[in-house]
Amino acid sequence: MNEKILIVEDDEEIALCIKEYIEKNGYLAIWSSTGKEGNEEFKRDEFQLLIIDIMMPEMDGLTLCKNVRLTSDVPIIILSAKSEDYDKVRGLNLGADDYITKPFSLIELHARIESNLRRYRKYMGITENTNLLTYENGLAINERDKYVEINDRNVHLTSKEFELLILMAQNPKKAFSKKELYEIIWGEEDVDGNNTVTVHIKQIREKLKDDLKKPKFIETVWGTGYRFVGDRMI
Repeated sequence: MNEKILIVEDDEEIALCIKEYIEKNGYLAIWSSTGKEGNEEFKRDEFQLLIIDIMMPEMDGLTLCKNVRLTSDVPIIILSAKSEDYDKVRGLNLGADDYITKPFSLIELHARIESNLRRYRKYMGITENTNLLTYENGLAINERDKYVEINDRNVHLTSKEFELLILMAQNPKKAFSKKELYEIIWGEEDVDGNNTVTVHIKQIREKLKDDLKKPKFIETVWGTGYRFVGDRMI
């Protein structure tokens, strides 16, 4: 099966040029024209590499890179018209694997793609990924098939509820603010008075029968937001 690459670039001419070139080299390519669109596409499908422009509308490339790194180790190559070291360092610190400054040659980009994919293939070959997360107190989360069980009983979560749960489970003990969770999962800027995250967390807790006062899975961090405290089973 051909490896799939997500291109997130708001310049149509550049994006289509990249897409056409890498498809000629045997890859599958999907193009998103905004950071928000790229964020949604990444959550919908499985990719082996991402090419992300920094300066984009709705959600910039650095924010998208940060969001991707919360759930995936997929290689990320950042594109930017900026040449300052500060932007390069920010991108790498947020989890990018490589950085190319515009203008660049397609031959160079292809070499960077090949190099990053070789490392990723090797990493995936030595690391077992079972897609199943199991926890004490009966919780099981299947990442690939997107289903949840509690004490061997299927729990129906909406797509957003599942995304919230898996995001926190993949980042155990990390305290997420409500603002962070909303902007990561919904891909939109949070506004004062928005209680969407609170409502969804309440529904998840009810479905998992998680006691607010003695939580086994999702703990409220007063003044901040929420964190996942489930004890992973080996």
